[in-house]
Amino acid sequence: MSDEESEKHYRSGLPGFLGTIDTFISKLEAVILALGVLLMAFNTIANVIARFGFGNSIFFSGEINRILIIMITFAGIGYAARHGRHIRMSAIYDALPVGGRRALMIVIALTTSLVMFFLLYYSIVYILDLQAKGRILPALGAPIWIIYVWVPLGFLITGIQYLLTAIKNLTSRDVYLSTGVLDGYKDTETEV
Repeated sequence: MSDEESEKHYRSGLPGFLGTIDTFISKLEAVILALGVLLMAFNTIANVIARFGFGNSIFFSGEINRILIIMITFAGIGYAARHGRHIRMSAIYDALPVGGRRALMIVIALTTSLVMFFLLYYSIVYILDLQAKGRILPALGAPIWIIYVWVPLGFLITGIQYLLTAIKNLTSRDVYLSTGVLDGYKDTETEV
C-alpha cells in the first residue's frame, strides 16, 4: 500500500477517544500538506507565466510561497512523526531486547513530546512579540505574525503525535515508532 493510500485509509491503533484524536490529526495533516503543495505549485506557475508571458512578476508571489513553505514544513513534522519517518540513531537501541527497546522508545517519545510542547510555548511567545511590534509583510501588507501561526500548530500536532506514540508503546507488547508503524528495518517495517 502506498503512502497516499495508507493516509487515505488511516485508522489509528489507539483505542477510543485517543484513536479519534489521532485519526482527526491525520486527516488535518493530509489536508494542510496537500493544500500547501498545490497552492505553492499554482502560485509558482502563475508567477512564471506572468513573468515570461506578460513581463511582470506577481509582486506578492514570494511572500505567498514563504508562507506556504512554513506551513508545509511544520505540518510535515507531524506527518513524519506519524509515519515513523524521523531520523533515528539506533546503535544502542538496536542492541537492546524488545522490552528495553520499548522502554527506551517510551522515554524517547515522551522526551520528544515535551520538547515539542516547550517549542510550542516559545513559538507562541515569539508570535506575540511579533504581533506587539506591529511588523507587516511588505507586499501583502498583512501582519508578519500571521505567517508564523503554522509553527505552534506544527509543534502541537507533533507533540501530540509523540505523546500518542508513548501511550501506544505503554499499552502494547510490540515496539512502535509511531502509533501505526512497528519497529523494524525497512525490509521488515510494517505499517498497521
